[in-house]
Amino acid sequence: MRNKILLITALIFSIFIVLSFAVKKNFYRSGETIVQISTEYGDIKIKLYNQTPGHRDNFIKLIKQNVYNGTLFHRVIKGFMIQGGDPDSKTAKPGQMLGNGETGPRIPAEFDSTLYHKRGALAAARDENPAKASSSCQFYIVQGRKFTEQQLNDMSKATGIKFSKEKIQAYTTIGGAPHLDGSYTVFGEVIEGMETVDKIAGVDVDVNNNYRPLKDIKVTIKILE
Repeated sequence: MRNKILLITALIFSIFIVLSFAVKKNFYRSGETIVQISTEYGDIKIKLYNQTPGHRDNFIKLIKQNVYNGTLFHRVIKGFMIQGGDPDSKTAKPGQMLGNGETGPRIPAEFDSTLYHKRGALAAARDENPAKASSSCQFYIVQGRKFTEQQLNDMSKATGIKFSKEKIQAYTTIGGAPHLDGSYTVFGEVIEGMETVDKIAGVDVDVNNNYRPLKDIKVTIKILE
């Protein structure tokens, strides 16, 4: 009887391991590219959306060209987002204003109503161009904050942004930056390492210098899959 119980327990455990592997494999091998941003505060794993091929391919190209390695998270606003990708930040001196560096022409916007600024979203920075085209290289990761349904309703009335049930659920539970929806292209999301984003979002910054961290936060980015 004891041996039978042990055999059943071992069988159940084996099935659990196989299913866990299968789920993980499907999550990481769904045809979406996985990249990793590494910093002294930890790693951030991100999947890039196939619904935004222009931004996806550009990001992959810049990673392969080592454009991002040695750049900084040069703009950090707690409760909002952390921004990086400025090539000028590689050689930036203390106190130098950053945020204007580019690697080429703007990328046309790729708005998709199913991709939005929930906590952990990866999106492209941009200037105030009327077409809302994205920076050729700069990006940000949303830390965000939680909103109430009333706040979202008020925002919708004021801006015309429509929030689906899915978006309302996300913004009221995990949070995000809903006011950016439809204005900046979201092209990926964090799948591991939001604790690293939170650590970076909490560093001391110079609010008079575009929220640049007082201590440089260098990054390296590589493609995992």
